[in-house]
This record gives sequence, structure tokens and C-alpha cells, in this order.
Amino acid sequence: MKFAQLGATGLYVSRIALGAMSFGGAGTPPWNFVGGLDDAAAGLLVNTALDAGVNLIDTADMYADGESEEILGRVIKSRRDEVILATKLAARMGPGPNDAGLSRYHVTNALDASLRRLGTDHIDLYQIHNIDPITPIEETLRALDDAVRAGKIRYLGASNLAAWQLARALGKSDQLGLSRFVASQSYYSLAGRDIEAELVPLLTEEKVGLIVWSPLAGGFLSGKFGRDGSTDAEARHGKTGFPPVDPEAGYDIVDVLRKVAERREATVAQTALAWVLAQPAVTSVIAGVKRLDQLTGNLAAVELELTAEDLAELDEVSRPAARYPNWLQADQSWRHPAA
Repeated sequence: MKFAQLGATGLYVSRIALGAMSFGGAGTPPWNFVGGLDDAAAGLLVNTALDAGVNLIDTADMYADGESEEILGRVIKSRRDEVILATKLAARMGPGPNDAGLSRYHVTNALDASLRRLGTDHIDLYQIHNIDPITPIEETLRALDDAVRAGKIRYLGASNLAAWQLARALGKSDQLGLSRFVASQSYYSLAGRDIEAELVPLLTEEKVGLIVWSPLAGGFLSGKFGRDGSTDAEARHGKTGFPPVDPEAGYDIVDVLRKVAERREATVAQTALAWVLAQPAVTSVIAGVKRLDQLTGNLAAVELELTAEDLAELDEVSRPAARYPNWLQADQSWRHPAA
């Protein structure tokens, strides 16, 4: 396994992380579509990942309505010290008006509930799962900072925030002397490069780590989806169409992935993962898997070194059009020659 520094912290995390969204929820839509794994199946994945050097495992309170955290807590109990444990909050966890969001009330209650389910006294990386348009960000940040000072949280992260939202949060943390978000967990793949326009430059400038979810676009980039109608009934994309992918553009990407994969004697999925891992801003990539063969295949992507030619071909077929003002600012012809 290879490791990378998480943002500006002194913490090193594995370049491949294990996602636990497939743990729990058997018989309960939509979680049974994602995985529905029991303790035994989840334990096999966790122990295999840890034995391979993975140290970052990610879940969320909402996954399988809390069952993912419960299962994960049980299966890592004897190896807790080997795990950088990450979870998330914001989603609705009950019927009450305060059972969701990022208010101090819900942050406090959700954190304590996650600690109970996970069977631990601290969470290594606690992430807000979305933006709360109702709660002032200062309220959320103060509540999270209090939990850091109390020893319940070691590092803070944010997931699914727009660049301006994360920038504002970082600015408020600095202004108020509060703990900063050290990582952004965001969707990024060859079929979804939206974050390159605004978020990636912010993360680079502010030295915030990037943890990628769904690097295979819900399985679309596994090589099992094609113009001929081939599909993967077990893949999340095949069941839910999530995350959204422009199919024609996506098939073009898969065609080039196949070409590069053959050249590198790798699978299409490994090649798609290797491209994400090769992007300078990326710290770690979450492998959300249901089967052992998926996990071992994803782990092998760490060793796949794509050439400049490979990367250029994949970039060419997947590069999105530059958005304003990026395309305008890229033109520096107006500058004085001596500047």
C-alpha cells in the first residue's frame, strides 16, 4: 500500500480507502441495492483491506440507517488502533424536526450516536455530509470545534460542498480560531470532472486533502457498460443511475480506457482508478465494494503507473469544456511582456 499526507496535517492515509456503505441494510431499500452485507461479509472485506495496508475506512450515520456504523464498529473492534475511522453527519436520522442538519443540537446528538454505534471513544475524521442552508456555518464550526477540544474528534472534513461554501467555512475557521476542515470528500471520476473547475484549485491553494468517492462513477467505468447494451445489474449505476453520467460521452471514455488497459495489462476498472490516483490533488480514493474480488482488484490499482501517453489519451477523451471565468483567465496575452 502507498500512503499520502492528508492536507496540511501530519496524518498519513492509505491511497485506497475502504468504503462501508455496503454494510447493513439487507431487505431495506435503497441500502439492499448498495450491498446489504452482514458482519461476516463486512468483516472479510475489512480484514483483507487492513492486511493489505489500508488504514482509512469511511462510513456515514445515514448508511443503512446507522447499521453500517454498527457493523463496522463490531468488525474493527480488535483492530481499532489500525484504523483511521471516518464517518459523516447531516442526513435525517429520525422523524423529529431536529434529527437532521448541522445545528449544534444535531451535531452533538449525531456525534454521540455515531460513537455509540461505532463502539469507540473518538472519530478520527468527522465530516459534514452536505451543506445545511438553514444553520449558520459558524454554529456548526463552533460545535465541531468543541468536540475536537473534548477529544471526541481528531480531524474535521467536509463532503459535497461547493468551492465557495468550503472557502467560506475555511475563512470563518481562521477568523474565529476554530478547527479547520482538513479534507474534502467529493465525487470525482473520468466521467465526472466537475470539481476541477473550482474545488480542486481551492483544495490545492488551501492545502486541503481530497478524498474521492465513486471513482468508477457507480460502476459505469468498470468496463461492464457499453454501447451494445451490456450492463452490470449489480453495479450501483445499473440500479440507480447514480451518479449521473452522460452515456455517449461515457462510452467514449470507456473505449479509451479499454485501449489503455490492454496496453498496461490491467482491467478497465483498475485503469480508471489509476487515473484518479494520478491526479495531483487526490489524497485517497474510496473503494466501495461488495465482494472480495472487487476489493483486491481495486487495491492493485495503487501499483498501476500510467504513462504520460496514457494520461494524455484519457484526459483528451474526458476533459470537460472550461467554464467562465476559467477560460478567460487562462488567456494571459493581455499581460505586459515584462510582468
